Amino acid sequence: MNAELMVRRGVLAIAFAGLLAGGAFAQSQDPTPQQQDIKNDKKDIRNDKKDLAKDRADRNADQRDINQDKRDLNKDRADRNADQKDINHDRADLNKDRVDRNKDQRDINHDKNQLARDDQKYGANSAQAQADRKDLHADRVDRNKDQRDINHDRKDLNKDRADRNADQRDINHDKKDLAKDRKDRNKDQKDINKDKKDLHKDRKDLRQDRKGHK
Repeated sequence: MNAELMVRRGVLAIAFAGLLAGGAFAQSQDPTPQQQDIKNDKKDIRNDKKDLAKDRADRNADQRDINQDKRDLNKDRADRNADQKDINHDRADLNKDRVDRNKDQRDINHDKNQLARDDQKYGANSAQAQADRKDLHADRVDRNKDQRDINHDRKDLNKDRADRNADQRDINHDKKDLAKDRKDRNKDQKDINKDKKDLHKDRKDLRQDRKGHK
């Protein structure tokens, strides 16, 4: 009888010990609220670091774009200014060639009148008339050359104006790109500042949760 009682008590003791162990195991499997908070804080910190790294990369890429835009803008401005110098030079050449062409035309008109007078006075085959015809021919050659120069100057002027206008459009486009990239860079910097604040807050929460857990 005593042996049976002792066996029963032993079985009950083992069962009770098993219940206690099971409860302790269950408790070890279910994290406490403090442990869950710490876990969440660590996860938030990891996410904050990822966001911060991404926004910094975006900010740096935008800064590189800004630097490139500035170089493009400076180059296009230099090209535009060079084109304007070419335009001014073309105008000067055009004006000079027009003056020369007009002078040659006056010489032609004078030679024609002189030829007519010498033909009438000395005859068409006279030395004076032959000299007048030679002068007239030379002046016509000069006038035609000046007219070709004028035509060439006009083409140069039109081309340089087209180039100047194209460069000005590039400048306007560069300014827009620069403004957009600066806006993006500033937005990324704001995101970085916000990420830093979030990271600082989450680290503070983690410290507080660890203190509460202790």
